[in-house]
Amino acid sequence: MNRFKASKFRHTEARLPRREAWIGGIRAGSITSCGNHVKASCRWIAFNAEAPGVLGIVPLECEDGGKRTISQLCCHSDVVTDFDFSPFDQLLLATGSADETVKVWRLPQSGQDIPGGVGLTLGPGGAPVDALQFHPTADAVLASGAGKRVTVWDLGQQQPLTVLDSHGDQLQSLTWKRDGRLLGTSCKDKKLRIFDPRAGPTASQSVPGHDNNKDSRLLWMGSSDCLISVGFSQMREREVKLWDTRRLSGAMLTMALDTSPGVTIPLYDADTGLLVLAGKGENLLYCFEVAPTQPALTQVTQCRTEGSTRGLAAVPRLALDVMACEVLRVLQLTDTALVPISFLVPRKSVQEFHEDLFPDCTGMLPATNAQGWWAGDSQQVGRASLHPARRPTETFTSPIIAGTSPTSTGHTDTGTSHTDADAGHTDADQSEASGYSSPSSLASPGSAATSLSASTGPSSGFASSPSQKSLQSILGPSSRFRHAQGRVLHRDCHLTNLRGLSLTTPGECDGFCANHQRVALPLLSAGGQIAVLELSKPGRLPDAAVPTIQNGAAVADLTWDPFDPRRLAVAGEDARIRLWRIPEGGLQETLREPEAILRGHTEKIYSIRFHPMASDLLVSSSYDMTVRIWELSAGQEVLCLQGHTDQIFSMAWSPDGKKLATVSKDGRIRLYEPRRSSQPQQEGPGPEGGRGARLVWVCGGDYLLVSGFDSRSERRILLYRAQALPEGPLSVLGLDVAPSTLLPFYDEDTSVVFLTGKGDTRVFLYEVTPEPPYFLECNSFTSNEPHKGFVFLPKTVCEVREVEFARALRLGQSTLEPVAFHVPRVKKEYFQDDLYPPTRVWWEPALGAGAWLDGQDGQQRRASLRPADMVPVSEAPKEAPARKFVPASVYLEEKTDEQKKEEGRPAAPGLLRGRGRGRVGLGWSRHPQEHPGPPAPAGPGGGTRRRRRRRRRSRARRGQDPLLKPLHQHRVLP
Repeated sequence: MNRFKASKFRHTEARLPRREAWIGGIRAGSITSCGNHVKASCRWIAFNAEAPGVLGIVPLECEDGGKRTISQLCCHSDVVTDFDFSPFDQLLLATGSADETVKVWRLPQSGQDIPGGVGLTLGPGGAPVDALQFHPTADAVLASGAGKRVTVWDLGQQQPLTVLDSHGDQLQSLTWKRDGRLLGTSCKDKKLRIFDPRAGPTASQSVPGHDNNKDSRLLWMGSSDCLISVGFSQMREREVKLWDTRRLSGAMLTMALDTSPGVTIPLYDADTGLLVLAGKGENLLYCFEVAPTQPALTQVTQCRTEGSTRGLAAVPRLALDVMACEVLRVLQLTDTALVPISFLVPRKSVQEFHEDLFPDCTGMLPATNAQGWWAGDSQQVGRASLHPARRPTETFTSPIIAGTSPTSTGHTDTGTSHTDADAGHTDADQSEASGYSSPSSLASPGSAATSLSASTGPSSGFASSPSQKSLQSILGPSSRFRHAQGRVLHRDCHLTNLRGLSLTTPGECDGFCANHQRVALPLLSAGGQIAVLELSKPGRLPDAAVPTIQNGAAVADLTWDPFDPRRLAVAGEDARIRLWRIPEGGLQETLREPEAILRGHTEKIYSIRFHPMASDLLVSSSYDMTVRIWELSAGQEVLCLQGHTDQIFSMAWSPDGKKLATVSKDGRIRLYEPRRSSQPQQEGPGPEGGRGARLVWVCGGDYLLVSGFDSRSERRILLYRAQALPEGPLSVLGLDVAPSTLLPFYDEDTSVVFLTGKGDTRVFLYEVTPEPPYFLECNSFTSNEPHKGFVFLPKTVCEVREVEFARALRLGQSTLEPVAFHVPRVKKEYFQDDLYPPTRVWWEPALGAGAWLDGQDGQQRRASLRPADMVPVSEAPKEAPARKFVPASVYLEEKTDEQKKEEGRPAAPGLLRGRGRGRVGLGWSRHPQEHPGPPAPAGPGGGTRRRRRRRRRSRARRGQDPLLKPLHQHRVLP
């Protein structure tokens, strides 16, 4: 853009399509990453789906005007953080994930279900992958950013060419110069760096970028020496800066946008100089024209969309509609759709190709390969015309997958990328390890890929479905409890006027504890006082002091004995465990003398847990880095477990009581068999953050679910196979950013896990499955005010007649409210035996402490929750299917003339029963000689229709039919 010359893009307008042109029926994922969440090639669109580790795949253009088929690519065991299409091979897709691996996939041809090659796996690299970008001139060169370093890969050799590791903090973005010589990065240490990868691993230039370390992006302006960066200022304003690498001491231009908190996604088109900016979570798109020579940023247009932006991508120029003067097209990813937004330059003639708007663009044939580029070859990619008659028809297939050789074919149909190399694949080639992972191959990040059959069932990693079933395709299997609803029970069930509650219990404690009879609440008073309230006596507590337990030391944790509802174990900060016995009927006076005191720990105790199978067994963890098992009948320590090097966050018994798992601040998960060894049997990597963690056994004791934090303080849950802890998590799911640790409760009968934290207002629900995608999301429960604790009651208190499958107690500022979780069902009069399998009789021990210590194992019996007067829904009588067509005789009760005379009504005249009379008021005359009317209906049902007409005419004559006028009011057609 010249200062004294008007720009040809000054009248560019953004045009939103009709809803029919949207790609709907999708559900985008809310992934916290540095990626754009959606990318496009000339053939395919890829976007982050809601299920972790899954990408949605959809064709860019409809075939033959039909509906698009939305497919899913199960590519990683953790969330996909970034991905990129090859600029040359339009079917080649690279994906990076939080599972620290980079994978390369060959997508199928348009309209095909079976992929045409195998994939590559690079890594793991020691940190989650944050950014990916293919090289702009050389085939099979890929740059990936993970942690504090950038790795440049030779995909053909599956080896790194160089590692650029001079960053001071986490990488946020990377960008190649279009000539392929230099690489730029932005980092959380607020610096921009320029690298020449072939010259050395250190940065050749470095400059302070944006003053705020929040997510920043860097883009190279084509082959010029200028760059664009977007980020936040010190005052948290979003800003855009222009840089010149020849004078990198400071920005050439800085322009503030607004104070919105959404991270800015920039898209730059080097051929037109147009820059599109959109903020995540917003519905406004800005379009600027960039003039680095002046320098200047001139706003061309802006567009307000219907949905909020989750991601943004630019469509390649070779896919633009040039005859409609479309100079740019972006794809906006919203919660439920992909919206193509076209930027058009209005011209008088739309039948001509405008050379000034569409100069030759970068072609699709690489200038060199990875080894040639690394050896110093700096050839440039040839230019290609956008004129429809001169547009290149050859396509390129990269040789890095399935051992193919570089192929350029001269197909005249540019909408098809089928090459001879692809056609040369045999069935034997496809029977080898496929690049499309089936769910079984996602068992671990390093597992080998498995072959993909033509089936698109749940075992297929690349499953296709019609557009009307696209939601099912993207989300995969759904939970039976996806419509679960949580509601606070009536106020008559509440305990109110709770005073002096202790809201500062340690993070390892749930805050309070409850069983099916009573609840124990720590108080803020000195001496570790505990209030014990009967659940059978709800209502407002008196203003006077209530009887309490005088523990004698501040409460660190407390729990009820599952086999004795009157015994309460309390861990104090004085390294002692006190056992208290509540009198029958509840606490009537203050208790000062415990039933027993357990001494053995030398430091403050973290948490205590009763054994799930054996009576009189208790386990405790302490600041002295030990885990001790106590026999309560003898009042002494019987086992001591070693091996921890830092604070123990949580511990949990396996459902069969044989093993004990712990998670600690040193980032390790340990699995013990206490009766065999005092040292851990297995160790594996746990959550990264050291702010807190919890763990619970799921899926029958075969898996461990751990809640914790990542390095960015995002709360997440991790799923481990109990027998393979060293292999790391099978799946990782990020939830939100909050300071409190998620407290998990697992219902073994339904496989539903409930997750919430102290001070939260939301309870997450997920059904946990041993097969991918592992976590099936259900409706969450939200309360009006933050809760100080959330504890679940035993399954036997649930009201099965209301299809209630879980009940909890929610502790507020001064109230204790029961919350019921139920599943909406139509036939509530039947017992829902699909939701209520026989439950474990948890209140009866399977064996004693002595027997367990001697090596014996027991198993608790199971009992049905079905009331005696309810019939299982599986045995309910089958209802007869409703009739589609109801006979007219049901509605028309014809009466004879004799019956009408008896009722005092005139019989229908014979004239009305004649066939010669035409229809009245429906386009037919009352004079049959002029318009004889339609012929009498023939075949079955004809007589019924005639009777119906006579009936309506008779009522019309009497003025009784509100839908028909009397005959004399109808106009006679001429």
